[in-house]
Amino acid sequence: MMKGEPPAALLMSVSCISDYDLLCADESSGILSGESPECSSDVDSTSPPPSPLPSSEDYSIASFIEHERNFVPGFDYLSRYQSRTLDADAREESVAWILKVQAYYGFQPLTAYLAVNYMDRFMDSRDLPQTNGWPLQLLSVACLSLAAKMEEPLVPSLLDLQIEGAKYLFEPRTIRRMELLVLGVLDWRLRSVTPLCFLAFFACKIDSTGAFTGFLISRATEIIVANIQEAGFLAYRPSCIAAAAILSAAKEIPNWAVLKPEHAESWCEGLRKEKIIGCYQLMQELVVNSNRRKLPLVLPQLRVTTRTRMRIPLGRGILHHVGSNERRGNTETVAKEMTDDGVKAADVEY
Repeated sequence: MMKGEPPAALLMSVSCISDYDLLCADESSGILSGESPECSSDVDSTSPPPSPLPSSEDYSIASFIEHERNFVPGFDYLSRYQSRTLDADAREESVAWILKVQAYYGFQPLTAYLAVNYMDRFMDSRDLPQTNGWPLQLLSVACLSLAAKMEEPLVPSLLDLQIEGAKYLFEPRTIRRMELLVLGVLDWRLRSVTPLCFLAFFACKIDSTGAFTGFLISRATEIIVANIQEAGFLAYRPSCIAAAAILSAAKEIPNWAVLKPEHAESWCEGLRKEKIIGCYQLMQELVVNSNRRKLPLVLPQLRVTTRTRMRIPLGRGILHHVGSNERRGNTETVAKEMTDDGVKAADVEY
């Protein structure tokens, strides 16, 4: 087991929802079958009250809280967007493309979230050259391909994955080389702790009857995925985002509006009221006050007149490692190295 990774037992399921089915008594198939899981038994009125959560389950939740920091970008990653060292618009466009492909092929929400997570973690460690936008698109394709291989039973070919809306068309061998670079930078840690890992547990915390658990999980998932384009959420840990999403979903249930962010702090160790409030307010601003972000408004055009096929040698010149003592913003040097390596567009399809 590599340093900083969660215990192997905690990584058996990337979605983590199946792990938390154990938290809902004996209804182990409820969440995966689409039914609302029951978190307490009401069959026999004479039955004793439910016992507290077993210590092993408490340990599982605490372990996810402890290790979630290993699967998010560094604390200064958001500041690089705020200072415009990184292009927030370019990131938003890349995420929009990932979401479009996810919708086109019917991928799971977790697949899209993981792809964005891989992309952010990679860009936190490496500088991409600013060359007509193709390096970021290549990274997006590689990250989505890796996420699909992790989560989907059927994965499109690397050419089919690049559906209309992408400006460049990369050869499969180029994408595979990029995948290897991503795997190396991420230290092969693809089974990330995400907000979706916490949803079932948090939903059971506020709905002990299980009557609305299915809705809470589904709606919170929609809220999380719909807002991954917003760079502001990079300031919050996965558990905090999950808590804010569950609260936002609960607000849509009649008579549940009394739930406040302060209530979520007691759901498990590691949650902080101030962070939950900040994340919840940002979510409300985007989801409620702005009537939620409409995906088609930010997607690239569905049809483009030109698709450029890129044949790109991925050597030392293509990507530049950023060390802890190294100055960022050296893309001009990297771009020159790429030119020296002979990077060029080979074919244009009309």
